[in-house]
Order: sequence, then C-alpha cells, then structure tokens
Amino acid sequence: MTKEKEVNSKLTDLLKLNDILFIVSAIIFNIGVSGVYLSSKFDNGVLLQTFGAIVVLLSIPFTISLIVYIKKKAEKKIIISLVIILLYLVLEIVLDYILKIPFRDILALHILYIIVFYAAAFSIIGVSFNINRKMGFIVLATFWILIGCLIYMYLG
Repeated sequence: MTKEKEVNSKLTDLLKLNDILFIVSAIIFNIGVSGVYLSSKFDNGVLLQTFGAIVVLLSIPFTISLIVYIKKKAEKKIIISLVIILLYLVLEIVLDYILKIPFRDILALHILYIIVFYAAAFSIIGVSFNINRKMGFIVLATFWILIGCLIYMYLG
C-alpha cells in the first residue's frame, strides 16, 4: 500500500510540474508572438529571428506536456488542445523555416495560418484555465498583450 501511494505521489508531482511547464510555455508563447509583432513593426530582423526562434522552440515543452498528459490520461479536450498547439508550431516551422515561402502574401495560405494560429491561442487559454483559474487569467492577460501588439503593428 505504501508503494502504491508513493507511485501516485510521484505521478501527481509530475503532473504538477507538467502544469507549470505548460503555463510558463503559454506565457512565453504569448510574449514571444508579441515580440515578433513589435520586431516586425520596427523592422528589426535580428529581434524578429530571435522571437520567432523562441516561439518555435516552444514545440519542445508543449510536446513534453502532451506526452505527460497522454500518460496521465488527461481529458480529451486537453490532449486535442495540445495537438492543435503543436499543429500550429509545425505549420510555422514548415512555412517560415523550411519552405521559406511568403505565405502571408498568398491569401488562402494566410487564412489557413490565421485560423490555426487562433485555434492554438484559444487552446492555450483553455488549457490554462483548466489547469488553474488564476493562471488562466495571467495567460489571458498575456494574450491581450499579444492582441495589443498586433493592433499596434498595423497602426500608422
């Protein structure tokens, strides 16, 4: 019985650590995308590359989170949300870093990209609220910062 409690305790600790990993990654994602928008606005290629790399490297912690949630048999909505997040990151890597095509100039591709991006962003918010309500509001606040930076990027 003690050994079973110890195993359950370790799984619970792993899940808490995974929740922290997800929340921190979510915040970095929103701030990173905000940095991409601001770097674009100010035409700073070095910062744009840096923030872009930070965002796509988040595929590593999000993949770790997905694996842990699958092993822990988390709710399907969490698993599906993480798959959507990873789909966006893979799409970003393929279009921006592998194919290096100006997909933002091709309307059909840009619309698909925007849909997948917002599906990922809302998935991040949803999972964050599912993990912890207070942390969900923090992630939501960073999302609104992202939206503010997007609006600023397109202003005059």
